[in-house]
Amino acid sequence: MAETFETTTEIVRRAHEMLAPPVWDYVAGGAETETTLRRNRDAIGALAFRPRILRNVAEVDTSTTLLGTRLRIPYILAPVGSLQAVTEDGAAASVRASISFGTLSTVSSVSQPGLEAAAEAATGDKWFQLYIRGDFGWVTEMVDRVRNAGYTALILTVDVAHYSRRERQIIGRWLPPGRRTLRDEQYQAMLDWETALRIKQVARMPVGIKGIQTAEDAEMAIRDGFDVIWVSNHGGRQLDHARAGIDVLPEVAAVVAGRAPVVVDGGFMRGTDVLKAIALGATAVGTGKLHALALAAGGEPGLVRMLQILEIEIKTSMGLLGVTSLAQLDPSYVANIGPVQNPPGAFPFLPGIGL
Repeated sequence: MAETFETTTEIVRRAHEMLAPPVWDYVAGGAETETTLRRNRDAIGALAFRPRILRNVAEVDTSTTLLGTRLRIPYILAPVGSLQAVTEDGAAASVRASISFGTLSTVSSVSQPGLEAAAEAATGDKWFQLYIRGDFGWVTEMVDRVRNAGYTALILTVDVAHYSRRERQIIGRWLPPGRRTLRDEQYQAMLDWETALRIKQVARMPVGIKGIQTAEDAEMAIRDGFDVIWVSNHGGRQLDHARAGIDVLPEVAAVVAGRAPVVVDGGFMRGTDVLKAIALGATAVGTGKLHALALAAGGEPGLVRMLQILEIEIKTSMGLLGVTSLAQLDPSYVANIGPVQNPPGAFPFLPGIGL
């Protein structure tokens, strides 16, 4: 089935057919009025390209490097909780697909089959995302497990001091599996810069901060030596009425100034979306929603096929922009022309889907 997909539109349509309505709402939805969710897409749409012509673009290289890992495209799989609700193999399918294709997966600490089993799914570089669910002794034990399992980086998600009100889930009276046995959430609410720095000091591996939304916090993360600066509003699923990820990106990239890789997520669905982020200073883009929908549509093969389609889109658009490597992209290749009137969304041929 997966090999028959020629567009991401077909993948999303198949996911919509396969997922039960409450699970679709979990994957597709956001917090409260879903204003942040919409802004993520609207802000990407507000950016127009400034392509250059008469360049030799017969050979185009879409690859980059992130913390020493070569990526076939500047795109990684962001952590998604409760992936077992969309595909039987959960996070293990993401790990296998990412390594098979040639990119990175970030395994969520609230997705099955669990830390060690996901790591064992395939040999290759992979990251682990940690929610804090215990005291510092618990954290130290978890970090040791992450390191011993062979993960190459630890990502601290810091924008969930309180779990948001996700009204689609509330109205449907549906809880994702990762929250059904949840305990000790107060430790995530207590997480501060001092504790984050202590975690970095005991980790003995690269540590990133995911959930940066201001230049001020990016500067503090760089000051404390964090290895990845991840711009994220949690896909519009946490604080409503926040700025779009791509709107935050330029100020963060300016203060980071090449001292650490910058990852961004929030509404990225197309190869053109990825290239806009690279032009504004990102090293790579992460996506959770499209990642989960591809798994729902076709499991591990569906996810590999989605990555292949993105690669085609990225390569084609780079050639049309007049660049042969990602390093050639800079802010001169985009212009903010303001919001698109009646934006069609990422998938205009799927009316009623709402993406």
